[in-house]
Amino acid sequence: MRDTRQTKDSGAEVVLGEDWVSGPSADDGELQARRSRRGFISINRSPLARKIITFNLLGLIVLVAGVLYLNPFRDSLVFQHERGLVAEAELVADVMELISGEGALADASQVQEALATLDLRDGSEIFVFDADGRFVASTQGLTRPPLPPVEGMQLQKQTNLITGWLNRVWEKAAGLLQSRNEPAQAAFSLRDRAQSLVAGAVAGGTRIDNGQRPDGSTLFTVATPVVTVGAPVGAVVVASADGALDDLVRSEREQVLQMFVIAILVSIGLSLLLASTIANPLSDLAAAAEIGRDRNAGKVNPGRVRIPDLAGRPDEIGRLSTALRGMVNALYDRIDANEQFAADVAHEIKNPLASLRSAVGTLRLAKRDDQREKLLDVIEHDVRRLDRLVSDISNASRLDSELVKEDEEPFDLLKMLRNLTDYLSEEAHRKEVDFITDLPGEPIIINGLEARLAQVFVNLITNALSFCEEGDAIRVWARQRDNRVLVVVEDTGPGIPEGALTKIFKRFYSERPENQFGNNSGLGLAISKQIVEAHGGVIWAENIRPTDADITSEPLGARFVVGLPV
Repeated sequence: MRDTRQTKDSGAEVVLGEDWVSGPSADDGELQARRSRRGFISINRSPLARKIITFNLLGLIVLVAGVLYLNPFRDSLVFQHERGLVAEAELVADVMELISGEGALADASQVQEALATLDLRDGSEIFVFDADGRFVASTQGLTRPPLPPVEGMQLQKQTNLITGWLNRVWEKAAGLLQSRNEPAQAAFSLRDRAQSLVAGAVAGGTRIDNGQRPDGSTLFTVATPVVTVGAPVGAVVVASADGALDDLVRSEREQVLQMFVIAILVSIGLSLLLASTIANPLSDLAAAAEIGRDRNAGKVNPGRVRIPDLAGRPDEIGRLSTALRGMVNALYDRIDANEQFAADVAHEIKNPLASLRSAVGTLRLAKRDDQREKLLDVIEHDVRRLDRLVSDISNASRLDSELVKEDEEPFDLLKMLRNLTDYLSEEAHRKEVDFITDLPGEPIIINGLEARLAQVFVNLITNALSFCEEGDAIRVWARQRDNRVLVVVEDTGPGIPEGALTKIFKRFYSERPENQFGNNSGLGLAISKQIVEAHGGVIWAENIRPTDADITSEPLGARFVVGLPV
């Protein structure tokens, strides 16, 4: 079982072609063509890119809508505006107290004259009422200097088309959520609104009221009492300027919308960049797989599927590319192995079939009984050879799937080796071959398939026995080296031809003595190598020489070494 493959004719070798990894192929050209047509990123053709952009924009839109809906800057402006009106009303009330006498408010002409002399800006209106709520005087009709330019109004005039459009959209959306005002706009009177606050101000101090003008703008009115000698003698009411607060709120909202537009553009750009780094590589991987699917469908000549190498990316796409390349390579290795195996099987079966056909044809022509007996022996030998070959081929073909299905378990490797050597030593003694074991006393626990590894060592020991003659010796020993254990099977047989050291683990390779022809299928060592490598181990063969310095010296025997992880 050592040289377990019969020599094939050169004409029976199957050439699989050039290594598919080297050199360009038609797949590369097709992938390059797809990339050039795709460009940076195609949103129409990439659902993933659309999802990335949509979800990024959705979060930004919700954030901006929440800011506009909660309107924190308006609350701040309202508070500041109210404080300013209260201060203005209190200053005017102090003036009224100065011109009023004890227990009575100054007359209307004095109050009107005092209001006219005050440096009041255009926009806000001031009303003065006595303690009973009767109108005394107001700033309505007085000529006053205009209000200074407000930053918010400046920004309002500079509103661009985009923010203006967004502002109108928001106002319409906000209008749908707000209740409509009662349509009594014609009955609106600013003086009446101011007069309604007088009683409260005289009775309990400063009063603040906010509402709306007929045009929908915000109206703030502040009423504060005029007190002389500890008693209220009237009230001053200040009404806010027409639309001043709304202009400030609008300017603040437009600044938010401008930042929103900038954020939208930046978010779209970053989303496109992110989508290109995710969607494009995934598209390349999918395109490579689709090319392979089309080829399997027979649309073009069958060939290798080339998965793009993205292993340099330190992310999940790099891992996916590496995994796909590994899976594809493993699949092609398996396909190549199956094709080679099928070719080898066909070749190996032809030999005994040819011998059988020749023997059967000759049997019809044989005249003597001894010739017929000899031919029948040949036929029987070839039938046994075919039966053994078919059985070994069946076991070898099922080995991969069985190794995957079976569960590995920890076991004592030395205990298993002692049981095998105790059994096989009896066969060696019958053949008058010395059998020596050198195993450590301490157990060596490894994780694996005990029955499969036992099959390996049975193959190696019986292989050594088949090459030993009377007076030869077989030695089985094991040693643990750090995280590995070495199991060695040595014999004093004829050794291994130098040219066969690299071939003996190939399937169906055999180079046995003439008297052993046909007794082995040539799969034993190939199966052993497959089992050992499935356990993450290594196996190799070498000749035992008197000295390593002289590789041309006659070998003293053969040595097989199995290394397994502990």
